[in-house]
Amino acid sequence: MRDVIFISLENWDDIWRRNQFLCAEWLRRFPEMRLLFVARPKDFSNAVRTRSLAGLRRPLLERHSEFGGLTILNPIKLFPNSVSACRAANLQVLRLQIRAASRKAGLRAPLLWINDHCAEPLVGRLRERAVVYDITDDWTLMTATPEEERQRIRHADRRLCEKADLVVVCSKALEHSRQNHCRKMVVVPNGVDAAHYKSCMGGNGAAVRSAADESGRSASPVYGYLGTLHSDRIDLELVEALALAKPGARVVLCGPDLLTVSERKRLLSSPNVELREPVPYRQVPEVIAGFDVCILPHRVTPFTESLNPIKLWEYLASGKPVAATPVAGLRERAHLCHLGLGVSGFVRACEEALREDPARVLARVREAEANSWKARSEQLLEVFRQQGWLGRPIPRPRRPKGNVLKEGGSAEVSELDAVSHKGGQVWKERTGLCETSS
Repeated sequence: MRDVIFISLENWDDIWRRNQFLCAEWLRRFPEMRLLFVARPKDFSNAVRTRSLAGLRRPLLERHSEFGGLTILNPIKLFPNSVSACRAANLQVLRLQIRAASRKAGLRAPLLWINDHCAEPLVGRLRERAVVYDITDDWTLMTATPEEERQRIRHADRRLCEKADLVVVCSKALEHSRQNHCRKMVVVPNGVDAAHYKSCMGGNGAAVRSAADESGRSASPVYGYLGTLHSDRIDLELVEALALAKPGARVVLCGPDLLTVSERKRLLSSPNVELREPVPYRQVPEVIAGFDVCILPHRVTPFTESLNPIKLWEYLASGKPVAATPVAGLRERAHLCHLGLGVSGFVRACEEALREDPARVLARVREAEANSWKARSEQLLEVFRQQGWLGRPIPRPRRPKGNVLKEGGSAEVSELDAVSHKGGQVWKERTGLCETSS
């Protein structure tokens, strides 16, 4: 696998998501590869406004302790993005930081993988060999985002689709909405490491159950959710209805909390609803083991149709009963889950899941095993092979001591030309790829 610059929508932390799973698979498969993971910028202007330095404490550049070829860049963002001139300045500073980190990590003509649509103006400016745009959520459909911001997202997304050598999407809805703007596209859903969840079967879920003991309540059914807490994803009415219909049960929601103050207050007005902190990946099996039913109360909207929830695969790998709304990814697995639309339908699905025949457990685990992150990685690697993007990392060229002349009197080719002569071709040399319309 060649060198890679990976511009992510998330930080590299203990809460693992698609980006980290894919990167980890490649780094294990190709121990000699060099990968620069560009995390979310540290917001200097926000730190000044809020007088909080907590967000600035991450080091600018760090080497990962487990993966030797992984370098993590935590770039600094100096100005607020609300002003167009400031956005342009931030992008210029980001480009310089990525270029400097790439040189320090020894990258040469890397594959540029973009998960963050805001990075669109960087295409063609990082000496990349080729560009992959990975779309995991249709951010243009987020109702909580102001319309002006959504318009900027639409523009960046459209241009990235047009510029990229390959567009990767995780769902059929994304494929349908983007296919007319891309030259090459592949659907790669999310996956799971099923072996990571073997402990869920027969586990007692101490991470969840202990809280019940401490609160003095007797053991009661636990309906658990693991994922981002956001009203564009979670149907708050369904959670409230489940808590009301099952007053003797506990409804536990674990994950990054993006709810508003009023939404959080609304949920916590139900005495048997609990909001928990995000769960580190290594502890996810222990938490799921404490669920009697894994719930996925997603809203049924065009936005959720664009998703392929990682939590679905984690639930299946655990073997636990699953109750959900009939959204994309779940409908195709109705034989493994209990689906219900609307308040009454969802509550009924939860009841059916609680008294489910254990015979479905093995079928769910087998489905998870057939949809591993390793399989997803191999699917992408096969596309990379077809495009000629695989191979050993390009070695750092020797720097000549002087103005060395080749035989015949011509000056030695530049570092960039040397890369092209080895079979690689930098972006700006590829005719027509940057001249796309908006």
